[in-house]
Amino acid sequence: MKMSKTKSALKILDRVTGESPALRRDIADARIHLEVAQSIYDLRTKAGLSQRQLAERIGSQQPVIARLEDADYQGHSLTMLQRIAEALEQRLEVRFVSSRKRRAPKSRRSARPSPRRSQPA
Repeated sequence: MKMSKTKSALKILDRVTGESPALRRDIADARIHLEVAQSIYDLRTKAGLSQRQLAERIGSQQPVIARLEDADYQGHSLTMLQRIAEALEQRLEVRFVSSRKRRAPKSRRSARPSPRRSQPA
């Protein structure tokens, strides 16, 4: 049986990872590092700053910024991200979200009591 071709990255990843929790965790970790690196790059370039200029603003050196903008870098610290946020006039936000897949909402009865019907006397 021939598999149909898909262009959906999520479907391809699901097909590749199968049911491997370890592989799924690795992919999730890589995604986080990519998002952080890309966010730093996007904010820096939007501000019109070079890596050297941003480094000067946070009291560091250009290679540090280059490393932080590398998707393979895994050493992001909250302190450094806060310094970058301040230098770029941003507010750093950290959120925790459920790692469980959401289930479809169950059908609930209305919270309001149903209107009472008058009974014949």
